[in-house]
Amino acid sequence: MNRREMLATTGAATLGALCMPELMKADAPASRVSIVRCRDYAQYGQQLSQAFDRIGGIETLVRGKTVALKLNLTGNPAKFPLTAELPYRTDPQSVAATVHLFAKAGARRVRMIESFFPADQDLSLWARYGLDVNAINNMGVPVVWENVQNLGNYKQYVRVKVPWGGYAYPAYHLNPAFFECDTYVSMAKLKNHWIAGVTMTMKNNFGNTPCSLYGGDCGPHGNERPTLERAAVLHEGTTPACSVVDAELHPDSPRDPGYRVPRILVDQNGIRPIDLAIVDGVETVRGGEGPWLNGLEKMTPGVILAGRNAVNVDAVGMAVMSYDPYAERGSSPFIRGDNSLRLAEDAGIGTRDLKRIEVVGLSMKDAHINFGPGAVGKKMSELNS
Repeated sequence: MNRREMLATTGAATLGALCMPELMKADAPASRVSIVRCRDYAQYGQQLSQAFDRIGGIETLVRGKTVALKLNLTGNPAKFPLTAELPYRTDPQSVAATVHLFAKAGARRVRMIESFFPADQDLSLWARYGLDVNAINNMGVPVVWENVQNLGNYKQYVRVKVPWGGYAYPAYHLNPAFFECDTYVSMAKLKNHWIAGVTMTMKNNFGNTPCSLYGGDCGPHGNERPTLERAAVLHEGTTPACSVVDAELHPDSPRDPGYRVPRILVDQNGIRPIDLAIVDGVETVRGGEGPWLNGLEKMTPGVILAGRNAVNVDAVGMAVMSYDPYAERGSSPFIRGDNSLRLAEDAGIGTRDLKRIEVVGLSMKDAHINFGPGAVGKKMSELNS
């Protein structure tokens, strides 16, 4: 049985969504995390290559394989115009440079993955984010572009069980593109999040759930032309997901986004494990994840982080941002939500213990930048109420 078959068919008995066994936490793995200095996206490829070298290289992950690259193009462009003033989305130059490195390392194919509106397979929709589609398609490796907001080019969703039984749902239905690959890469930004406190490589998996099945207008049987985000279904739990997917494990659990979002994002990391985690901190924002939050500020940390374990990478990222990975809800940066790194550690995905994580390249002290208390402003909807 290969990895894809294993992910699609296996799963442990439900252990409960409200607590996880401590024995899994003790076994949470630790692996090397690299930090490199990068002040300019023109140097992104060169510096990311150094980061890869310092974690042992990527050839074994890439050579002769299909590599999926999950971007972070968050925010509906129809509502929030594209602008370079607030660099909260994946930078186009970073994408081209990363694909070039995969091609150089011998990738057989690169599968670009993101979910956005409208739910169409149209290359012009990728280009609107500033991505040079033609240049990326000519990097010396075949490139496939997959908008996973709905079923897209496929005929059937893949149902994948959460290995430990699930925090929120026992299994999730995803676009097959996530499993039509040998290596899955999450490329995220170093920034805050209104609910999750921070958003890096693990939170980047939250958007893997298709709005066709988990969106606010999914309806009872699914909707392949979704127009609404996941807030009502996943964040708030006020609208059930369509009948096609698994029901919640604990429908009597809190309908609080600060409770639900961290647990669902950890479930998502269980069903589609991240093989390579990249955090872009060259230019980013603090105070939240996007311009729908008041008081967002541009930041220039000038760093890139890379590693094989997403929890390890995100824990180091928190330290770079001046946060404690052991912080709990009610303290910075987890102002409104539970600590997803704790939940992931409890599930055995990876440790957040900085003493167990080997950091190479730039030290956390030298990379440190103050991201402030977190997302403390008001949402635009609150300002207008």
